[in-house]
Amino acid sequence: MSAVVEIAAVGNELLEGVTQDTNTHWLCRSVTALGSTVRRAVIVRDDRAAIAAEVQGAQARHTDLLLVTGGLGPTADDLTLEGVAQAAGAPLAEHPQARAMVARRYEELHRSGAVSAPDLTPERLKMACLPQGAEPIENPVGAAPAVLLALEGTCVVCLPGVPRELQAIFAGPLQPVLARFLGAGLTLEREVMVRLGDESAMAAALSAVAALHPGIYIKSHARDFQRGQGIRVTLSARGTDRATLEHALDAAISSLRQRLPLA
Repeated sequence: MSAVVEIAAVGNELLEGVTQDTNTHWLCRSVTALGSTVRRAVIVRDDRAAIAAEVQGAQARHTDLLLVTGGLGPTADDLTLEGVAQAAGAPLAEHPQARAMVARRYEELHRSGAVSAPDLTPERLKMACLPQGAEPIENPVGAAPAVLLALEGTCVVCLPGVPRELQAIFAGPLQPVLARFLGAGLTLEREVMVRLGDESAMAAALSAVAALHPGIYIKSHARDFQRGQGIRVTLSARGTDRATLEHALDAAISSLRQRLPLA
């Protein structure tokens, strides 16, 4: 059974439409590629209680991994770790390893001329204050470390909201954590084109094939009613053995071909 993942994106700017939430889309694709299931994704305001409620809700739903994005920076409205700490019933405290990470990053930024001084101001030290029991994860391209907190039944990972930083952490330092909590897995996807212009005309066939191949997720992608365009259908399978998944997808496509005019 695949691990269950939830995503909570934090930020007033996301809810107000000022900033587009590309992180959730990227994480959904990345987590799915690892063979896990994203069950839920939400956007919450910069609010301690709202963030805490998401963490506690994930625990109540027996979520294996909760990815929280945004709100790790140095400003007063960066409240993610305060919300996580509230949910865990743990105080925030300066973490020596996190402090060293932040200090090292500002030394590098100072040497490059990006900042005028490397001093650890209170605002910068804020990024080194973690919920008790949490661990920092190196941020290869930014100042704020990611944060890992293992709660009962649920691992919470807080990631910076800057897409470049989030992706660098996910692809690098976070990989051992993902392997530990999600296990080894993969998702394979195939795509076919059906030579029909009406999605309703293929619904029964798709349902029949899905019933024959319960391990395959089949999704049609409707477009405008335009002659000659056809409808794209994707088939995906999750598991741990590539050859088994390839065989299952081949069989499902064969069943589709018997029922629908594929390109």
